[in-house]
Amino acid sequence: MLHPPPGPSARPLNAFTVDVEDYFHVAALSSAIPRDSWSSRELRVEGNTERLLQILGERGTRATFFVLGWVAERVPGLVRRIAAAGHELACHGYSHKLVYTQTPAEFREETVRAKNCLEDTIGHSVLGYRAASFSVTRQSLWALDILIDLGFRYDSSIFPIHHDLYGLPGAIPEPHRVSAPSGRTLAEFPMSAATFLGLQVPVSGGGYFRILPYWLTRAGLKQINEQLQRPFAFYLHPWELDPGQPRFEVSAFSRFRHYTHLSRCEARLRRVLGDFAFGSMEEALQQRGLLATEARRLRPLLATPPLAHQPSVG
Repeated sequence: MLHPPPGPSARPLNAFTVDVEDYFHVAALSSAIPRDSWSSRELRVEGNTERLLQILGERGTRATFFVLGWVAERVPGLVRRIAAAGHELACHGYSHKLVYTQTPAEFREETVRAKNCLEDTIGHSVLGYRAASFSVTRQSLWALDILIDLGFRYDSSIFPIHHDLYGLPGAIPEPHRVSAPSGRTLAEFPMSAATFLGLQVPVSGGGYFRILPYWLTRAGLKQINEQLQRPFAFYLHPWELDPGQPRFEVSAFSRFRHYTHLSRCEARLRRVLGDFAFGSMEEALQQRGLLATEARRLRPLLATPPLAHQPSVG
């Protein structure tokens, strides 16, 4: 049974999130796996996500699952099982293309497709969005206006660090209301980094969680909760619990990013779930007063989100 979120006087409620995509969707393997081959690949995302659901269920932890539209169209039963287990469903885009490689029109079209698929599958509105590889950067802040147009209430795409694929250095590092280029706002739950010896160290999960020593991740997360008195966002991919996934010939750096310590991830996951208080991203934002508690809008069949505002690029 999933536990209710802690009250206002409790320690910060951190957001446990899952980016629901398969091993062949990731940027690190893109040089070896063409997009036009995706449909012929073995789908492992369903079994790996079921494993995550089992572990979260054992701990009584509610989470947010950011589901890729490409996956949702092919395994709608998995989407329904996630919702039936009491977790929040959110949108991870459709194609896993980086936002800043798309035009605003392309981004709008694929986000509508993914959001409609999820909402038609579970029967109610989806409030949250996370871009592939956290690719809302200074070059793609226009995407925030499109998210507001489409009815999203919060975003979790900004990572306030330097990185070769993503990052918005200097961005506000805690949950807040972020301003889109139009001046409108929505809730933002950025990914988290801790500070050690003056250096920012990402401790939000994913590859950082597998590669860095667990004691360092734990110390960084405790720093955010206890010293800074704010919640953190944690994330994993289902393929990170799958050491038996197919291996591909890619660069040494890409192999390091993708395959390092896959066999250790489940044990580390169980440790972090025991060491910190987690809930869904929606609950964590509500605890911070950034997202109102309200009834979910029922999803009529084939409804289309509004497309009223077309932001300028820049």
